[in-house]
Amino acid sequence: MSILFISLLVLGATGLLAAILLFVIARRFRVEEDPRIDQVAEALPGANCGGCGFAGCRALAEACVKADTLEGLLCPVGGAATMEQVAAILGKEAVATEPMVAVVRCNGTCEARPRTSEFDGSRSCKIMNACYVGETACPFGCLGCGDCVEACQFGAISMNPETGLPEVDDEKCTSCGKCVKACPRHIIELRKKGPKSRRIVVMCVNKDKGAPARKACLNACIGCGKCQKECNFDAITVENNLAYIDWQKCRLCRKCEAACPTGAIHAINFPPRKPVEPAEAEPKKEEVQA
Repeated sequence: MSILFISLLVLGATGLLAAILLFVIARRFRVEEDPRIDQVAEALPGANCGGCGFAGCRALAEACVKADTLEGLLCPVGGAATMEQVAAILGKEAVATEPMVAVVRCNGTCEARPRTSEFDGSRSCKIMNACYVGETACPFGCLGCGDCVEACQFGAISMNPETGLPEVDDEKCTSCGKCVKACPRHIIELRKKGPKSRRIVVMCVNKDKGAPARKACLNACIGCGKCQKECNFDAITVENNLAYIDWQKCRLCRKCEAACPTGAIHAINFPPRKPVEPAEAEPKKEEVQA
């Protein structure tokens, strides 16, 4: 018997024993998977955006199957319609959730916030923020490099060339939250979309006092508190020289918008206000001749 034949025989026997051992181990430690996970995963959009708080759509599917209720579980891309399908598959009740949308809380347009320098480096908000204050005097506002635009895989954000600020398309936004994570200045947040997509937001995150904030940007919030005094629903708080509107308490009355002296509060998707007509002059009484 040749050495080559013996070697092949030994290798074949070793491989066969290893295969048998792996088969036994796989059978012994096999984990049974609920077949509904595949069904739920197929119902999900497959974007794997992470907006649900899980690593991907399959991870969300596993969480939905294992959870007692679907409360707190939501696919932001598929929305309520997708979660209703998931609930039907699992025989659970679909929990109604408020639709959310990304909001850019900065109104530092090119006119209100002129450039003070020019960044001669890679056009990235993250890199620019790590290097210095930015091309304007505002250390809190949008840097305008478009990291949020690149992060959005649904084409819901675009840069406005006139204002230099990102704009969100409400119809395309899935509230996945990727733009929120991409912004190093934390000026983008997810808020309730609101009835007819209407919402009221303080479009500023500047925490400097009134004079420095106003000097850096004409549209900045100066923390005067007039909006807070005007609100009858305790929806506005002023902390660190900055006003913030709680969308859960806001009743969309727009009184705060009119009270803001710098125009930092914006009423989004509202119809234009009707012009106030001057009061008609009272007719003169006819003189009575004696």
